[in-house]
Amino acid sequence: MSRWRPPSPRSSPYITAGGKRRLQEELAGLWRRRREVTAAVTAAAAEGDRSENAEYIYRKKQLREIDRRLRYLQKRLDVVQVAGHAPGDPARIYFGASVRLEEKGGTEVAYRIVGADEIDPRHGFISVDSPVARSMLGKSIADRIEVPTPEGPRRLRVLAIDYPDA
Repeated sequence: MSRWRPPSPRSSPYITAGGKRRLQEELAGLWRRRREVTAAVTAAAAEGDRSENAEYIYRKKQLREIDRRLRYLQKRLDVVQVAGHAPGDPARIYFGASVRLEEKGGTEVAYRIVGADEIDPRHGFISVDSPVARSMLGKSIADRIEVPTPEGPRRLRVLAIDYPDA
């Protein structure tokens, strides 16, 4: 049996203005950190035998991880498109919306529809490519939403819509 898997579908290129700013700050911070790690690699290499030098091996691994993230961020920042303007109809759910929903049992949940690079479950930031976000797009207050899940459909009702960055 082969281990080959088809590539995952590309995520949407959209991002909020705040999300792009955070990616740019991360990129600048990684360049500063890379200089520090490069200096540490040079110092560790000067200590002698590199094959048994744990500090050298660790720092080289750290440098590879930083370089990998730098490459990703540079490519991604060239592709992303800031979608920070208010939609023509702010009463409907589109990219960038903060939405408050009511579940079947009366429990309220809040989500913000953001780009794939901004996902943060602790703050309720979900990707525009997620099933929940796709089910919400174009809906308005009091509309009912049905989200397909492995356990069966999840039913939600829209309570409020807001566009914080618009």
